[in-house]
Amino acid sequence: MTYEARVSAAEKALERGDIAQAAGLAAALSNERPDLSDGGYLLGLVEAASGRISRALPLVERAVAQSPTPQRLSQYARLLSQGRRDGEAGRTARTALALDPQDALSLDTIGCVLARLGDHEGSIVPFKGAVARAGDDIGFRYNLAAACGFTGRIAEAREHYEALLSRAPNYARAHYALAILRRNDATDNHVDRLREVLAGTTDPLDLMRLRYALAKELEDLGRHDEAYAELATANAARKRDLGYDFAIDASLFDALEAGFSTDVLAGTGLADAAPIFVIGMPRTGTTLVDRILSSHPDVGSAGELQAMPLAVKELARTPSRVVVDAATIHASLAADPRELGERYMARATPHRPAGTARFVDKLPANILYAGHIARALPHARIVCLRRNPMDTVWSNFKNLFAPGSPYYFYSNDLMDTARYYARFDRLMAFWQRRFPGRILELSYEALVADQEGETRRLLAHCGLGWDASTLAFHENKAAVATPSAAQVRRPINADAVGRWRVHADAMGPVRRFFEANGIVVD
Repeated sequence: MTYEARVSAAEKALERGDIAQAAGLAAALSNERPDLSDGGYLLGLVEAASGRISRALPLVERAVAQSPTPQRLSQYARLLSQGRRDGEAGRTARTALALDPQDALSLDTIGCVLARLGDHEGSIVPFKGAVARAGDDIGFRYNLAAACGFTGRIAEAREHYEALLSRAPNYARAHYALAILRRNDATDNHVDRLREVLAGTTDPLDLMRLRYALAKELEDLGRHDEAYAELATANAARKRDLGYDFAIDASLFDALEAGFSTDVLAGTGLADAAPIFVIGMPRTGTTLVDRILSSHPDVGSAGELQAMPLAVKELARTPSRVVVDAATIHASLAADPRELGERYMARATPHRPAGTARFVDKLPANILYAGHIARALPHARIVCLRRNPMDTVWSNFKNLFAPGSPYYFYSNDLMDTARYYARFDRLMAFWQRRFPGRILELSYEALVADQEGETRRLLAHCGLGWDASTLAFHENKAAVATPSAAQVRRPINADAVGRWRVHADAMGPVRRFFEANGIVVD
């Protein structure tokens, strides 16, 4: 077998997941021709496929330095992104794209890197290129459809999802994405098709996605009892599979309240006023406020950044594999505030839109990091969304969050979500006492009822001058990669206010829990 044939054989082994054969071939190539970069490059991809990104990066980096082809650059960008080196990942992906790659895999890889950085508009071109070259590939087509949906190309997104489903009728991720793109009606829905696919599905994650999709379409049609039945079944199975216990989240709240009760993070933070943090329980209007703020000429949206959680974890140096736990919170209290602020900004900067002085970080889970933000970035503004607790619980329960994210494990059970809300409510009261004046609590219902008045209050808190364009947030063309993508492209409305009431019987235990704990629900 020639040298070139062995390179090809190693690549094919990687494609089919035969890591052992790929490793053997790559090692042999490297030993035979150490003057060439193929063996080292393939060994790097083997390390990456085995989950060892830190070992993969230097191998691929050396290969790229010797032969910077678009294929190698695209893979290097992917590894940089997985290694959380976002700035380098973005530059490398754009360099690879500028070299005009002709293979579908490189184009799709570049698109995925740009999408992960929040540049969904920029991902459209490489995703389209990948589909043009390999339109039968389900993954490539799905990525393009998702990017179209995020950027407001709804009709195009639907066409791509349907094209995908014509080739892979049971592809649950596409069924779910199609269901949430828009409001379905009696003449245009997929209820029968979803029930048919659901009947033949056994994979737990696919069952969950299909039931959520079916629940969304049934809810659109006003078939509320059927929708609730699908959600209840999906959530019960998911909670059972996760083995979730609310005590895990309770320990985080306990650690925050105990740790920040003392004078921690002594020192001076970073004097940078660029970030505006929009926090709160998910599905409470955080995306709406992000769109309002980013419609201001001085503000851009950076999306939901993991920058603060990762900066805290980095400085805490705890060995746990999760980003946040009680031990990490405790260890992070000794971190220098300025260094924490600097590390946050270093991670956030690659995601900042160009041309604006300020940017929004709208990760809802930053409710857990409000204390760190207040100390590390003393000039940053923080806005916390508040929504009727019953609507908050219902909206969390019916939303399919990222299945692997522990931030949202509570949402698979109504009462767990109610307990989480109660601790969130208590934590916000704690932050207000600990850092008075730092956090504006903004009511979703008040914003809907008095858009201009509440928007003026919001802008004033963020140190921004009045600009009428913030009232036309629905005309904002920037991409939205959250479940609220469709809603925030419409003018403000009260459609979501009081929506829990159509499920009043199922929500009865939640209401009684809130009333017993002094939380006002009406």
